[in-house]
Amino acid sequence: MMRAPGDVQGNFIAEAIIERVTSLLSMEAGSVREINFHTGESLQLFYAEAAGEASDYTLPHIWDELISSSCYMERTAAVEQFNRSNIWRKRGISCVPIVYKVTVSGKPGKVSILKDASVVVEVGGIEMGQGLYTKVKQATAYALSLIKCDGMENLIEKVRVVESDTLSLVQGGITAGSTTSEACCAAVIQCSTLLVERLSPLATTLKDEQGSLQWNDLILEAHNQSINLAANSYFLPESGSKEYLNYGAAVSEVEICVLTGEKSILRTDIVYDCGQSLNPAVDMGQIEGSFIQGVGFFMLEEYLTNEEGLVTTNSTWDYKIPSLDNVPKKLNAKVLNTGHHPDRVLSSKASGEPPLVLATSVYCGIRAGVVEARKQLKGWGATQGLILTCNSTFRLLCPLLSNTVVSIMSKPTYAACLLLLEALSSPSSDLCINMICIELQ
Repeated sequence: MMRAPGDVQGNFIAEAIIERVTSLLSMEAGSVREINFHTGESLQLFYAEAAGEASDYTLPHIWDELISSSCYMERTAAVEQFNRSNIWRKRGISCVPIVYKVTVSGKPGKVSILKDASVVVEVGGIEMGQGLYTKVKQATAYALSLIKCDGMENLIEKVRVVESDTLSLVQGGITAGSTTSEACCAAVIQCSTLLVERLSPLATTLKDEQGSLQWNDLILEAHNQSINLAANSYFLPESGSKEYLNYGAAVSEVEICVLTGEKSILRTDIVYDCGQSLNPAVDMGQIEGSFIQGVGFFMLEEYLTNEEGLVTTNSTWDYKIPSLDNVPKKLNAKVLNTGHHPDRVLSSKASGEPPLVLATSVYCGIRAGVVEARKQLKGWGATQGLILTCNSTFRLLCPLLSNTVVSIMSKPTYAACLLLLEALSSPSSDLCINMICIELQ
């Protein structure tokens, strides 16, 4: 469940400006975006400490890799050829980068080792499908494995995360901002470190006496000796690592039908910097799912309010979320694992909300397809953008399938649209359209 509140709207405005500049200068949109990339100096000016070191700025590398791996230049030429060869269907392709700042908040954690050597974990975060519990289990098993015992190979199977409440964890806070998972992982690592410190002397003694030591035997003896096997901690990031930037880029190729407005996403390629991913499978799911949610935000889910400002489209009865038909026919996503970073939790980065913004590439691709259609239909000039200043009628030449000719010379009506669709969707029909003249509203 991702929102990217404010960021996705602001990014849309910024990309719309880029598209406008591209149109006015008759330049390729990707080139305009690349020209306007941050430098190290401007990054520090805009984001201060969140910018990090110069080596943390991976966007230029991501961009170059995506342009190469997605065959962007070759596909751009193929799209242009397709548009020259097709009247009724047009394609567009767009490459969009993101720079997304996140803030890590404090989170509590509690780790308890039971007498049967199983581990119970509580954290100040809610599992809502983003894989928080999976990452927390991994982090707990990783930190406890610093006690060198036999029988710890499958320790993660002994770890379970239970729901917490405001009595057990009084400073849980909210689950938001894409950073709850890493903050909870940091909290349980701190708890596990305390337990390791308590158990290490006993483990050393038992190893000296027995020569080897099983995890279950260690925990049983710790219980017999009344060692405290429950630890609480509150992770609070240092000021220098509280904020950081996420980088990524996406290329989307789309196809639109000039007659019906039907649109489909043919292919999307994504490269996203996850730092050193806590769980690549979970992060990949977050990247792909967040992107599709963004497709719904940009292309499907119309946000309507009444005269009092209340939302009227407040459920899926009133708007439709993406379905199978709205998913890219081919989706390539790559997690870019960058190097060790001492100021981040296990060198990881967020993977929730930032990829949602990459769905702007779908909107920009559809816009490019519409521009090509309008150029062909002379709906606007090269410098007129989205402002329609021509006559209120345009003519579309349809393939002649028979001698029957139907001419629509009025405002488009429901019956006229049905007639048009019937003629074009049935090649065997003796009804076809040779020319249409529709008055635009």
